[in-house]
Amino acid sequence: MERIALISDIHANIPALEAVLLDIKNRGISRIMCLGDLAGKGASPQAAVDIIKNNCEIVLKGNWDYLISEVNDSYLLEWNSSRLDQSQLEYLKELPLYFEFYVSGKLIRLCHASPTSVFDRVQSTATIQEKLKLFDPPNIEAKECDLLIYGDIHVAYIQNFNQKTLVNVGSVGVPLKVSQASYGIVEGVYGAREESSISISLVRVPYDVNRAIKEAKDVEVPEFEKYSHELRTGVTFRVG
Repeated sequence: MERIALISDIHANIPALEAVLLDIKNRGISRIMCLGDLAGKGASPQAAVDIIKNNCEIVLKGNWDYLISEVNDSYLLEWNSSRLDQSQLEYLKELPLYFEFYVSGKLIRLCHASPTSVFDRVQSTATIQEKLKLFDPPNIEAKECDLLIYGDIHVAYIQNFNQKTLVNVGSVGVPLKVSQASYGIVEGVYGAREESSISISLVRVPYDVNRAIKEAKDVEVPEFEKYSHELRTGVTFRVG
């Protein structure tokens, strides 16, 4: 049996990332996979990219990774892009959309928002029909997966239906509904196509929120008020 840690939506929040990586280490887990959104929002995009690159064996592309490395058409995106060197921008640009593997006889597919687009957002409140589309094969050579794990929406949950399991691991850097970092763990026989026991769990990790806010304020991150509100409350910032 092996455990795999699945993290997502770091958003350049180093205090949260450090706390999660320490928790993963203390559990004796060595295999880490990241579902995207390394930079954006927080104080340290360069450090976030380097830490993820050095600690995760699989890293997928998120919507922020795409926007920062390939679009860069706003002050917020430009602020993040300017803090990354060319090799880091190329790294983000070349990240894949999805990755799949077997654990205990179950085909698991990982993605940021969906296996075909970083912008196909499926909320936790979406209909069953909308959620089931996530299990569709991303190309003609693929097949339906048994377990789909994604990030993007910053809300962690597990839902079972039609002999399939849908998991969102939440967000390390900007978790919603709680102010603790979130990640997931899958435990089973990695690479095995023969069915055996498998487990999926979600983990909440406290971290120094005040430090993350201070670091963001010190470097004058764009949209600081929105960012600090979301870190403190776990609630999406609303204007007016």
